[in-house]
Amino acid sequence: MNTRLDPTLILRQLLAGAALLTANGFCETGLFAQELPLIHQDNFEADDALAKWFPTQADKWKITDTKSKSGKVLHLLGSSSAYKPPFRSPHSITLLKGKVVGDFVLTAKVQTLQTARGHRDMCLFFGWQDPSHFYYVHLGEKPDPNSSQIFIVKDAPRTPITETNAGGIPWKDGRWHDVKLVRNIKDGLIAVYFDDMQTPVKVAHDKTFQWGLLGLGSFDDLGQWDDVVIRGVTITGQKPVLPNPKRAASTQQK
Repeated sequence: MNTRLDPTLILRQLLAGAALLTANGFCETGLFAQELPLIHQDNFEADDALAKWFPTQADKWKITDTKSKSGKVLHLLGSSSAYKPPFRSPHSITLLKGKVVGDFVLTAKVQTLQTARGHRDMCLFFGWQDPSHFYYVHLGEKPDPNSSQIFIVKDAPRTPITETNAGGIPWKDGRWHDVKLVRNIKDGLIAVYFDDMQTPVKVAHDKTFQWGLLGLGSFDDLGQWDDVVIRGVTITGQKPVLPNPKRAASTQQK
């Protein structure tokens, strides 16, 4: 039997496999797991923990005790609707102050407090240069062009750049989950892990933003964060612009 193989399909499969291998290999090498210096570590137990973060709406973030986990956590109280970003993108963001990074590995524990629905989400922000230039990971329950993707915001509404996507995020009510976000500037790698720290659930490659702030949040849901650890390379000489919570909505994209 003469069976012809589709070269396009073969190429796509090879690229997808290479992306996963690159993400795994990069994370497990000494460079990533061991050699990157510790930039920030936060279990939100310190009295001044909130002072290290810049929220888009201050009254939507607080440090609180929780029955589901010992100690204190960072609590997002719902949509930061007073913040109107210049382009369609998440509202509820808190950025780590004064830490401009290039390469990094961010790990954290996260719990959603939102009821199950397609776009139930929590988000990780990185490469933040200003409110119109940054990346974010949308950990959405069900995938579509606006959910459960790696996005870029570049003078336009958020655009998905995900190359390899394992699908929606399997949130469990009342459960804390482990997340990891990996960034390698040299080859543009962005890799996202959820509970399984060996196999990424989302992979992209993009070199547009090679420095920026890191942040936590959601598009418009409720949730909690804890045990944030960031290892990476700090960048000097750059001055990212923080969001203005009082910004008018005149350019908001609907």
